[in-house]
Parts: sequence; structure tokens; C-alpha cells
Amino acid sequence: MLVDRDFTFRREELFPLADAHREEFLSAEPFPHVVIDDFLPPSVLEAVLEEFPQPGRPGWEQYDNAREVKLALADAEQMGPATRHLLAEFNSGVFVDFLERLTDIPALIPDPHYHGGGLHQIKRGGFLKMHADFNRHARLDLERRLNGILYLNEDWHEDYGGHLQIWDNDMTKCVKKVLPVFNRFLVFATLDTANHGHPDPLTCPPDRARRSMALYYYTSDRPTHEQSDQHTTLFRERPGEEWTSSARQVAKRWVPPALLDLARNVRHPGKD
Repeated sequence: MLVDRDFTFRREELFPLADAHREEFLSAEPFPHVVIDDFLPPSVLEAVLEEFPQPGRPGWEQYDNAREVKLALADAEQMGPATRHLLAEFNSGVFVDFLERLTDIPALIPDPHYHGGGLHQIKRGGFLKMHADFNRHARLDLERRLNGILYLNEDWHEDYGGHLQIWDNDMTKCVKKVLPVFNRFLVFATLDTANHGHPDPLTCPPDRARRSMALYYYTSDRPTHEQSDQHTTLFRERPGEEWTSSARQVAKRWVPPALLDLARNVRHPGKD
């Protein structure tokens, strides 16, 4: 497959976009974020979709537990040339300049390892419960400051689900839902209170999947009022949600009935 290597990010195109959306990003509630539609030439993303690895291909890391059922691929060697070219552009100095202008966060650093990022894929029934992201890159010892998510889903209908939900700081209500439609780019600040996820099981047709490209950006330090001890992903329950109930559902889906019966008997000896 031919890769459009003529495509590159250009400041003359990105800077007006940053200026047009900066105030929206900075003033957004409950944390800084912005959604930009029609972000790239469609042909660039169509080339990425053409080579997008199927779920059974090597490299996918599978998550299947009460909090997340998804696939993630960070190894660039398992990606096609169009995908690798676009990821390199997202890590370029030109694009970092755009993000700094958009967000007013100086000295941003991209991640060449795509730790936690790269390609994501959610199949029917999958989900990612509400959470705030890990706050430091362990390998690079950097503060995580920004998330960029590019959605790759053509002809995605509202009833397929997969909305990225944004909740308030105290997890009392959903403030916004973002449908993961083709060529929609979401940027948001990585904070301990940036509660987001797509917590409801995906209802798309069995032959479809929720596909996205995730980019994370870092700095050597962060403002004092944002600092906290290093932590991994902070999962958070919605009102009325119980992880134990979700855990049973996952176990019921994957564990053979005989083993479930054995586990029940161990917990409750003498009961039929």
C-alpha cells in the first residue's frame, strides 16, 4: 500500500486552528478539553484504516477484567507504514508547537514509546470504566499533561454507543458525551480529576469495533496545584455501580461453569 508521505502537519494550517479553539479548551468544564471535527484529510485516515490490525494479529495487549475490556497496541513494528507515518507526525515538533499554542502548556514532550497509547480497539461488549489516567511516565520520569485521541470510526451510529463520557470532579454526574466518529480529535488535560471513559458495553454490530489512535504528551514538571504522588490509573465508580458485580459478570463470561460451582462451594461449604 502506498503511504501519502506528502502529508505533514504545517504550522500555517495548525496555528489558526489553535487560536480558534484555545479559549474553548482553557474554559471547558469540568477540566480543560476540546473536540475538533474533520481534523485531518480523510485520505490519510483511510490509509490507516486499510492497514489497521485485526484483533487476532500479533502485538495486541488484551485487557479483560471488571474495569476494562479492550485491546491496545503500542509496538510500532506491528503497525503499517501509513500508521507509523501519522504517529511520527503527531510526535513532531510542528504538532507539539500546535498543542502548546492550543493549551498554553509550554515545553511539551511526546512519547516515542507510545506507553499506554498507540492504537486502541474495543469490540462489541467491550468497555472502559470511568477513570483518571496515570500521572507519570515511569520509563522517562515525566509528568503526563495531555491526552490526544483521534477516532477512526466511519459511519458510526449513535446507537452503537462507545461515547467517551466526561464526568465532574466528584463523580456525581456526566457533563458531556463525545461520540467516537471518524476524524474527530479530542484533546484534554491529564489531571487527577479528569474523569473520563466509555463505561457502558459497546453495542455496535459484531463485525464492527471502536477504533482510535491515542497520543500522550508530557513535561518535566507540572504546576504545584496539580502535583500528586505517582499513581497508576485511578478507576472510579459511577453512582450505583459496583465493581464486585462487574467482576462476577466477567467471570461468568469466561470461566467454565464447573469452576464457578467449585468456587461457590469453597466460599459457602455445605450449601447446595
